[in-house]
Amino acid sequence: MKRALAIMVGAALILLLATLTLVVMPYLQMTAEQVPPELKPYTEQQLRGRQVYIANGCMYCHSQQPRDPAFAPGDRDRGWGRASVPGDYAYDQPQLLGTMRTGPDLFNIGARQPSIDWQLMHLYSPSALVKDSIMPPYRFLFRHVEQLEEGDKLVNIPAPHGPKTGYIVATEDALALAEYLLALDHSYPAPTLPQPEQPKD
Repeated sequence: MKRALAIMVGAALILLLATLTLVVMPYLQMTAEQVPPELKPYTEQQLRGRQVYIANGCMYCHSQQPRDPAFAPGDRDRGWGRASVPGDYAYDQPQLLGTMRTGPDLFNIGARQPSIDWQLMHLYSPSALVKDSIMPPYRFLFRHVEQLEEGDKLVNIPAPHGPKTGYIVATEDALALAEYLLALDHSYPAPTLPQPEQPKD
C-alpha cells in the first residue's frame, strides 16, 4: 500500500512539474511579452481566413517564422523579412509556425504580395503566377459562373489557366483566406529586447 501511494505521489509531482514547465511558465512569459504597436488584431474576416488556412493544412507546407540570419542567412536573402520575435504572435492562438518549407515562408506574404487579386489568382491557379509551382490549386474555394451578379468578386485568370467560358468568382472563404494572407505583414521593426545592465567598474 505504501509503495502504491509513493508511486501515485511521485507521478503527481512529475505531472505538476511538467505542467508548470511546459504550460504555465510559457503562458506567463507570453503575457509579459511586448506587443509591437504596429501589430493589429485580426478582423472577423481575417480570423475566418485563418480558419480556412488551418482547415486546408497550409501550415504543413508553409512556415511563418523567418529565422535569425546567424542560423539561416538564406531567409533574409529570399525576402522573407527579419527574424520573428515572440511578440509577433500575440494575436495568434494557436501559433501557426509550421515546420516544413515545401513552399515559401508566409510571415510577410502580405508585404511581399500586397494585392488581393494576386492572392486570389494564386489560390486558384498557382502555376499561372509561379511557373514551376508544386502548390495544389484551391479551385473549390471559387465558383465558375456564366453570369456575374452584383457583389461578385471576379478573379481574372490568364489563359490557359482559366475556363474557356464564363467567369471565376471568389467565395467568401477565398476572400477571407486572401485577407488573412494580406494581414501577414510583419515588416515593422522588431521590438527591442531588454538588455541586462552592464556591471559598473
